[in-house]
Amino acid sequence: MSKTRVLLLFGGQSAEHEVSVVSARSVYQAIDADKYEVILAGISRTGQWFLEDGDASLLEQSEVSNGNGSPVQLGAGQRDLVALDGNPVGGAAFDVVFPLLHGPRGEDGSVQGLLELVEVAYVGAGIAASAVGMDKELARAVFAQAGLRQTDYLVIRRSAWNVDRQGTLEGIEAKLRYPLFVKPVNLGSSIGISKVHDTQSLESAMDLAAGYDLKIMVEASVENARELECAVLGNDDPKASVIGEIIPGAEFYDYTTKYIDDRSQLIVPAELPESVSAEIQRMSVDAFRSIDCAGLGRVDFLMTSSGDIFLNEINTMPGFTPISMYPRLWQASGIAYPALIDELIQLALARHRETQQISVNR
Repeated sequence: MSKTRVLLLFGGQSAEHEVSVVSARSVYQAIDADKYEVILAGISRTGQWFLEDGDASLLEQSEVSNGNGSPVQLGAGQRDLVALDGNPVGGAAFDVVFPLLHGPRGEDGSVQGLLELVEVAYVGAGIAASAVGMDKELARAVFAQAGLRQTDYLVIRRSAWNVDRQGTLEGIEAKLRYPLFVKPVNLGSSIGISKVHDTQSLESAMDLAAGYDLKIMVEASVENARELECAVLGNDDPKASVIGEIIPGAEFYDYTTKYIDDRSQLIVPAELPESVSAEIQRMSVDAFRSIDCAGLGRVDFLMTSSGDIFLNEINTMPGFTPISMYPRLWQASGIAYPALIDELIQLALARHRETQQISVNR
């Protein structure tokens, strides 16, 4: 039997560009080479697509840039990459796409929409789930409708912040108590997030978050909470992994403690009563289903010392770096990294076969 050809897509126009490259490198090294043939394509920060020249050189750098590969584009109406002049590129045909893209213009439905238009199979959530999962304000609205408990929050538009900074600060302080978390609504990997304790630090945090997005979320902090995460895998019948716990090496689990240093501890499985683990698993599957997610998702929680559980957010394309929680949770649940990659690809192909049965004619 011929191998399934997987287009591994990474990089992208996001502040999470470097994380995506590391995720792709990890998947490339772990994928079952006896079953899959991998085609590497990186997207630069400016949106250019580059096809690797056969030596995986695109993954050797921390950033995708001009000169690392051949410029290509996605062929219209076909499972292929073509040169910029529209001519086919040898060996660039594929069966399924693994879009290991984190953040805006990758994990937010943008690339998923492109792949839907050319009718190709791809790993992960569809357009709507990707968009809702990335937009923390929309996701919170859906989670609230599903009856999932969350922390108090406000969303401020950057335009409103720029027009009336003092009034905005007073409005936040009238409705929420310090300490607070300030973050861009449409971003992940803890980029642009600050924990603040007073007006001065709140103002600086608002400026930081506003540099990354048009919407800024301000959340009430759950002090001394345990940070818990659960991985979800599947399409129509998703299953939840064991629960993991993060003990940050800083005041909170920021970008540096996630990807650069090793001060944080990732405990898998977390030491929890069975009833608590079961409740978090239930909430994870409910969150996954509520946004109509598919393939994979990682759901994050906060738990107080009294046992109250708050849903924090869902990640529809969680990190796949060597230290990322998603693969570690499934490893502890009995699914090794190569087998997890295989399962995700098979879920993508199965979902695509099902969508192909939908009639587009009247």
